[in-house]
Amino acid sequence: MSPRKKSTGKNHKEKLDEVFIPDKLYFRIGEVATLCRLPAYVLRFWESEFPQLKPVKSSTGQRMYRRRDVESVLRIKQLLYEQGFTIVGARQQLRTEMKTDKGQAAIPFPAQSSAEIQHIRQGLREILNMLSTRRTG
Repeated sequence: MSPRKKSTGKNHKEKLDEVFIPDKLYFRIGEVATLCRLPAYVLRFWESEFPQLKPVKSSTGQRMYRRRDVESVLRIKQLLYEQGFTIVGARQQLRTEMKTDKGQAAIPFPAQSSAEIQHIRQGLREILNMLSTRRTG
């Protein structure tokens, strides 16, 4: 299912930046609920609907959300409440965003000809020879 209404085309990170997430390793469900202005039961429900949302559980069974979990909650909230996505549509959108993020390759090294590489290797060998003769000499 696609969204119920069209996105305004704004960058999806704009609203997420409005919420200040403290610099902590873990957040309890009550803290996340307060930060995101959502009831705790909504967070528990979203855990069952969105595979990206997987808080770890402490030895006492409490949900412990990491920063990326809180960011995911804020993104899900934005998709559902502000952009009008259905749960299924929001799940698909998040999946698409994850693929896009993973699909971004690292900055490629500049292509160099083998002659240039051989020249660089030769220069490095000369430097190595100079350094080794200094030690022994």
